[in-house]
Amino acid sequence: MVGIDRWGKEYASFSRQLCENNSDAESVQNTEFHQGDACKLDYPDEYFDAVTSNYVYHNITGVNKQELLRETLRVLKKGGTFAIHDIMSKARYGDMQKFVNELYNEGYEGVELIDTTDGMFMSKGEAHILGLRGSSLLIGKK
Repeated sequence: MVGIDRWGKEYASFSRQLCENNSDAESVQNTEFHQGDACKLDYPDEYFDAVTSNYVYHNITGVNKQELLRETLRVLKKGGTFAIHDIMSKARYGDMQKFVNELYNEGYEGVELIDTTDGMFMSKGEAHILGLRGSSLLIGKK
């Protein structure tokens, strides 16, 4: 498992060392952590068996979020799975249903956009209080 983060000063309480310590505390042996940029991943096409992200991309400003998703999917192997959870409101991400349809048309399988504020993960009230309205999970297989 490869963890990638930029570890900027605005997130001073999070660090590569903290990630490594957590991995060690759970006795997980197959982890690596690298500093990187989600907008331009330093990996070749179809490198990973699976890709995942949890509430990261909404923090990246000044970029087209669907292009950011495409960069993530670029490094996913054919047959690999993805699960990307974020605040995918129309204002941040544009028309995500259209994006899902585009992925299907490109050969992706089982692509779903799951509202995670409908009670299964959190209630709409909790999402509002936590500033997470529009949270969705994009899943599928390349």
